[in-house]
Amino acid sequence: MSEPGLVTQGLELMVFGMGTVFVFLTMLVFVTGYMSKLVSKYAPEEAPVPAPSRKPAAPQQGVDPQLLKVLAAAVKEHRARQK
Repeated sequence: MSEPGLVTQGLELMVFGMGTVFVFLTMLVFVTGYMSKLVSKYAPEEAPVPAPSRKPAAPQQGVDPQLLKVLAAAVKEHRARQK
């Protein structure tokens, strides 16, 4: 086998493969757009039902002292391990 023939054959195969992928993706774009139009025509989107309004919970004032002790101990332990 001669090398230029092999390179030419490889280029032909590459162009054929890339062309096939390009055609498939182009068709996919158009078919997806067409399906989207069909769905919106025959099955229109329903209006969203508003959720019942709830009174937001009042934010807690201050921080739990027990939580502060636990956090302080965790930070102290972490800093001790880093040394």
